[in-house]
Amino acid sequence: MATKHKLLVVEDEEPIRIGLVDLLLYHGFDLVSAADGRDALHKALTGCFDLILLDLMLPGIDGYEVCERVRAQDPDQPIIMLTARGDDADIIRGLRLGADDYVAKPFSVAQLVLRVQAVLRRARPEQAMPVRFRLADGTEIDADNLCARRAETCIAMTRREMQILRYLAANTGRAVGAEELLHQVWGYPKQANIQTRTVAIHIAKLRRKLEPERREPRLLITLRGAGYRLLLANAST
Repeated sequence: MATKHKLLVVEDEEPIRIGLVDLLLYHGFDLVSAADGRDALHKALTGCFDLILLDLMLPGIDGYEVCERVRAQDPDQPIIMLTARGDDADIIRGLRLGADDYVAKPFSVAQLVLRVQAVLRRARPEQAMPVRFRLADGTEIDADNLCARRAETCIAMTRREMQILRYLAANTGRAVGAEELLHQVWGYPKQANIQTRTVAIHIAKLRRKLEPERREPRLLITLRGAGYRLLLANAST
């Protein structure tokens, strides 16, 4: 079953907000809503959303400022601005601040849903998560069977261990921090300030399975102050 996209709907007019929530729930999305700019900004900065549907005219903090501050933290966060304003200057300002699209009220329900789906497809496409790949020492990772194959031996992996390996493999060209793993693999909200050693514990378990005889890891390495990197076959170090 496909994972539902999670949307934040920000709209101060209650009838419109309720209507949008009902509409998007009907189309299979998970929904969180906010009625003012400050609540919207807090939820946007601390939550994990596939898309933010953001009204411009909000009490407290307007949609422009919410968009700008969200963009400063997460440049890839998909945002559609929703407003009664329709002149070119407002549209240009919203897009310059980082909105992916702009829908003016009154709008067609069908068109709004299509625009949401389009932004979700193009703004943050699903990351290619490899299913089979080879580590730098020749170990073959088989995600379908939760197995790391070395020679004739199958090293069993848990689903969480495999999720970590796949995410690191998809990002092998850079270091991946513990906070990013907590967000992307475990699903914790961004900037949750969670005090946990779960990432370090899982990394240690993976190293014991992949490199049981090595004191210094050469496949799943730590880049001090940056995070973890998984070395794949034929990948430059």
